[in-house]
Amino acid sequence: MAAGTVLETVTAEEASRVIDAAAAKATEIGQPMDIAVVDAGGNLKAHVRMDGANIGSITIAINKAYTAIAFQCETGDLQELTRPEGPIYGLNDAHGGRLVVFPGGIPLVREGSIVGAIGVSTGTIEQDQEVAEAGVAAF
Repeated sequence: MAAGTVLETVTAEEASRVIDAAAAKATEIGQPMDIAVVDAGGNLKAHVRMDGANIGSITIAINKAYTAIAFQCETGDLQELTRPEGPIYGLNDAHGGRLVVFPGGIPLVREGSIVGAIGVSTGTIEQDQEVAEAGVAAF
C-alpha cells in the first residue's frame, strides 16, 4: 500500500454532535429540518431527516453542506454574488446544479482548517441558518 496521510476531516462523533445540536435548535423553534454533515471532501458523513421535514429538502441540505466545503464559505455569502448582476452569476448551475447559493450551509473549522460542513433545509432561509449556526456552535 502507498504511504501517506489521510486528509484531516470531521469525525463521526463530531458529525453526530453537530446534528444533535442543530436538531435541538430546530425542535426549539418548532421547525423540523433536514440536517446534513459532509466531510472535508464534500462526501456525506451524516444526515437526519427530522419527523415532518420535507423530503425535497434532503438533497438541498446535503448540497448546502457540499457547497460550503467546496467554496470554503457560508452558502449565504454566495447569495449576492450569484444574482443576475453579480460577478459570478450562474455559479449555481455549476457542478451539475449541485451548488446552493442561499443560507443554511456553513463550514466546520477545527484549529483554523475547514474539516467539513453542515447543511440545513426545510424552514425559511433564516431558520435554516439559525439551525446550522447551532450545529456549528456544538462543533
